[in-house]
Amino acid sequence: MSKIKIFALGGLNENGKNMYIVNVDKDIFVFDAGLKYDNDIKLGIDYIIPNFDYLIKNKKNIKGIFLTHGHESNMGAIPDILEQLPTVPVYGTKLTLEMVRNDLEPEQLKKANLREFKPHTKLSFGKNYIFPISVTHSIPDAVCFVLYTQDGAIVYTGDFVFDATMTGSYKTDIGKLAYVGKQGVLCLLSESFYADKVGHTSPHNRVAGFIREVLVKNPNRIIATIFPAHFYRIQEIFNEVSKTHRKMVIMGKGLQDMINKAIEEGYLTVDKNKIGTLSDLENKDTIVLISDEKEKPFNNLERIIKGYDKYIKIKETDTIFITEPAYPGIEKRSALIMDEIAMLGANAVSLSSKKHLLHHASREDLMMMINLMNPKYYFPVKGEYRNQYANAEVAEELGMPKENIILKENGDVVEFIKGKLVDKKEHVEVDQILIDGKSQGDIGNLVLKDREMLGENGIVIISCTLDKQTKEILGGPEILTRGFVYVKESQDLLEQTKEIAKETIEANIEKNTKRVDYAKIKNEVRDYLGKFFYQETESKPMIITVIQEV
Repeated sequence: MSKIKIFALGGLNENGKNMYIVNVDKDIFVFDAGLKYDNDIKLGIDYIIPNFDYLIKNKKNIKGIFLTHGHESNMGAIPDILEQLPTVPVYGTKLTLEMVRNDLEPEQLKKANLREFKPHTKLSFGKNYIFPISVTHSIPDAVCFVLYTQDGAIVYTGDFVFDATMTGSYKTDIGKLAYVGKQGVLCLLSESFYADKVGHTSPHNRVAGFIREVLVKNPNRIIATIFPAHFYRIQEIFNEVSKTHRKMVIMGKGLQDMINKAIEEGYLTVDKNKIGTLSDLENKDTIVLISDEKEKPFNNLERIIKGYDKYIKIKETDTIFITEPAYPGIEKRSALIMDEIAMLGANAVSLSSKKHLLHHASREDLMMMINLMNPKYYFPVKGEYRNQYANAEVAEELGMPKENIILKENGDVVEFIKGKLVDKKEHVEVDQILIDGKSQGDIGNLVLKDREMLGENGIVIISCTLDKQTKEILGGPEILTRGFVYVKESQDLLEQTKEIAKETIEANIEKNTKRVDYAKIKNEVRDYLGKFFYQETESKPMIITVIQEV
């Protein structure tokens, strides 16, 4: 019999940053390693990943990181993790690992231990083994994972929908899911994103008819935005354009390379004669396809709207088509974008989040998965807490005992001993790492505090020059401000600032020894001026003192 522990380093009570840990005795299995974007903090943070100190401390016991599919919310943290754990095995399907390779630096790629598997192929790890099963999502080669233990199976669904029209590398193998359920599932970890949506997600995830309508009703140039990893949406757009005389112009080398590679590998079926060049960009029959790096919403579109794009200028005859429904967290930004487009006089079309859905499981899909798996315990994951709670209600509605439904937050440990839930109130320390640019380290709260101070109150720089021998003030103090006060209207304030700075500097120069304690000067200038500025302006600018000798 085994001791099994399950917990999340990220992904509970939030959208994105998914990382779920299953410990079977000493063996550690990591399911997904994603990132998320913060749409509220505007302090230069590019993305956020889970703190993975737990993995670093227990790296010898990690059997692998198992990726369900190639979306950033599920595999975007891999480059940062491999920076610290370069040899940890990363398992994924062919397309998923291709997406990972695109994110890795050349040096990382040489060291990376990427292990490709095909769905429905057994991966053995001593007495335990993992069996991946194909599921339907908006990207091909998506899988759910079944971890077989001596006490029963642990099933992690990843992102999924049940849609009978999805074939090939999008198809769900329902037969294998049902077979797993008959063998006995100890615990099912199922996504919660659309748990509050009534009915099945299908057919609301398919928008070919809406795309067709947009093409017919808007005879002039259309600029369409896409999420680059949503292959199914790209295929829908190409399918509808192929029925017209229009051509597609794909903007951005990254998007071009990804689409070309997907065509070569058979993940996209496209008539290459329908793909135009930059010479077709101004034609009224052109469909311009733009995307955003790592699915960060609207960055490229905003650049075009503001007139910064080298090739595209929005005309009043243009139609801007946002091809994905707004999801929680970007509704406000989406509305602002629509306003900006309207101000330019162009037409804007977007998918309704009420009528159209992303490829995530709604209530009936969740019910079907529970019925197929017939789990002893049910653990809602992936989504905000209200979504997790709605997912728990789905299981309860199907007759599952309330005590067998697990609602937790990141770090809360669920433990099974001999196949029974044991509530020991154990908690693993969790946090998040804020990434700016390509830095692999956490930006940290102190840096964010400085950025917040600069953004809200500006900066004041005090510059002063001393004689190297006598330590007398030769020049200054000079005051330089940015983002604090309007200089022309604040001369009195700045003169008082000079006086306070000068008095503080002179008070800290020892007349007899001609010794200067520069650290003390900087601290006292900051303290005295900080109090003065707050008293006069109720602002707390960042204060930097620069002392030099000549």
